[in-house]
Amino acid sequence: MAAVSGLSRSSIQRIWQAHQLKPHRVKTFKLSNDKHFAEKVQDIIGLYLNPPDKALVFAVDEKSQIQALDRTQPGLPLKKGRCGTMTHDYKRHGTTTLFAALDVATGKVIGQCMARHRHQEWLKFLRRIDAETPKRLAVHLIADNYATHKHPKVQAWLKRHPRFHMHFTPTSASWLNQVERFFGLITEDRIRCGVFKSVAELETAILQYLDQHNADPKPFVWTASATSILEKVARGRQTLESLH
Repeated sequence: MAAVSGLSRSSIQRIWQAHQLKPHRVKTFKLSNDKHFAEKVQDIIGLYLNPPDKALVFAVDEKSQIQALDRTQPGLPLKKGRCGTMTHDYKRHGTTTLFAALDVATGKVIGQCMARHRHQEWLKFLRRIDAETPKRLAVHLIADNYATHKHPKVQAWLKRHPRFHMHFTPTSASWLNQVERFFGLITEDRIRCGVFKSVAELETAILQYLDQHNADPKPFVWTASATSILEKVARGRQTLESLH
């Protein structure tokens, strides 16, 4: 910019600062094109803010392709004046998939690691949820639109278990699913900084994290109303249309 305008670099910086312009930063976004976006948002936010009586509400999803990464050299531990270190390169020892169901009311998580994430594994996890929840209560599951969740055999299982009710997030709106926040926590707290010499070692670390989390669970508090979300999305769409 300085070279093109003939101004000094410091002048350009002062102008950017005065107008609060930060050209070095870019934020990503995606507006959902789901035809039923409003209805799905209202449905899911209703479960968060006004859950039904005699029912459990779970936010469910799979965190797939979690890699068991081992570093090529031993790292150095944290000490005064120095953060912990690890090599930038690594060895891959396979992957696992974490199936998780976050109880929206309590923050407790039902979790299970499996090698793949097909409809067979999803059915196995549904049976796990069924076994670990009181039969007298209805179960509402908030999930994304992954084809596995809508497989004919899954639909047949749901028909045989009428206490289960599926609620699908709009397309390109995974941020509505609270379990994604839990995935962020386990990634930051345990997976990303870990060193795992095998898939079994990775899965053990994940299950230990789940046990520690469930020993003192804390729910995520959802505060945004459906109306405020829809208004914000409408403003974003209007801005896009005015610029293009």
